[in-house]
Amino acid sequence: MKRVETTERPQWRDYAESVGFHFHTFDGEPYWDETAYYQFTLQQIEEDLEEPTETLHEMAMDLVSEIVRDAEKLHQLAIPEMFWNHIYNSWTNGDPHLYGRMDLVYNGTGPAKLLELNYDTPTSLFETGFFQWVWLEEKIRRGELPEAADQFNSLQDKLEEAFSTLSLPQPFYFSSVSGHIEDKGTVDYLLDIARQAGMDARYIAIEDIGEQDGQFVDLDGYPITGLFKLYPWEFMVQEAFGKAVRTSNTLWLEPSWKMLLSNKGILPLLWQKYPEHPNLLPAFFEDSSEPLRNGWVRKPLFSREGANVELITESGEKVQAAGPYDDGRYIRQALCPLPKFRDAYRNADCYTMIGSWVVGDSAAGIAIREDNTLITKDSSRFLPHIILD
Repeated sequence: MKRVETTERPQWRDYAESVGFHFHTFDGEPYWDETAYYQFTLQQIEEDLEEPTETLHEMAMDLVSEIVRDAEKLHQLAIPEMFWNHIYNSWTNGDPHLYGRMDLVYNGTGPAKLLELNYDTPTSLFETGFFQWVWLEEKIRRGELPEAADQFNSLQDKLEEAFSTLSLPQPFYFSSVSGHIEDKGTVDYLLDIARQAGMDARYIAIEDIGEQDGQFVDLDGYPITGLFKLYPWEFMVQEAFGKAVRTSNTLWLEPSWKMLLSNKGILPLLWQKYPEHPNLLPAFFEDSSEPLRNGWVRKPLFSREGANVELITESGEKVQAAGPYDDGRYIRQALCPLPKFRDAYRNADCYTMIGSWVVGDSAAGIAIREDNTLITKDSSRFLPHIILD
């Protein structure tokens, strides 16, 4: 695993705008960053990332079948009791799931360690599945990468296959919060893939979804029987809007049982079920008496993009990120610091995290995020990668 400096493609920003990648820059700072890329060997990808991703996914899925039947575990995850039956039925009925992303610590030698699961509303989808693949093809065409260079990236193909094979109601709606550029870009990407797969796919803003007699409806009063929503389940179940979830004849992507996997409480439950697993880090609910030495990370059960995460390094240094998720329960996880690389372009150190994608039950590619701190946030840069032996 190497970090390799490279030159930016001319006019890549113009191209990004032309394909709807309007969030390539945040507040004047780059989100998409092609001043460098990460290089892996095929063995590193297959043995250290792809195989553990599918193993961890299988472990997590096995755990769901236990949690939905265990009141104590549901309480530990702070799942509202009024939704227990809905989650149980969603799981036992086999409601389909589309995708997820797990965040891993990996420095090139393995084993990769699981930091958390983003299995409800994971983003960085468009930049992983499409934009970094375009970058690879153009860099090869320009002679700036060897023709043998490849990428661990079957994300778009697997998503199209999933939309072609899942039994989903038609029309099928895709939804996000109005005015959120990144979320809208992600949803537009998925909607376009669904249409390529032959679906009758339509967009509706979350705020425009109505409710009639316990059924969700669109702006014309037409029942919404299938909906992909880039909106967190933990928000929905706390809102008046969410009450109709239990009565509406709507098939959800992602299904309500994904609420269990996007919860940081899944980490101590995984550690309890699979202690000492090489791809897991010790993790405990904060009210546990189990000590964590040599550094730890404190995470809210419900948190996104590093918000309200704090950590203590082995030397006692404290790093924390602000955010709105400071009113619930926490877990603590053993610290496994992100690998540090030197960013010559900015003359600064950077810390690198790997997001590993799953579509259905199969590994589908990776996304690389960099930050100047040990906590990866929504503003952290996205860098492309290649495979080259």
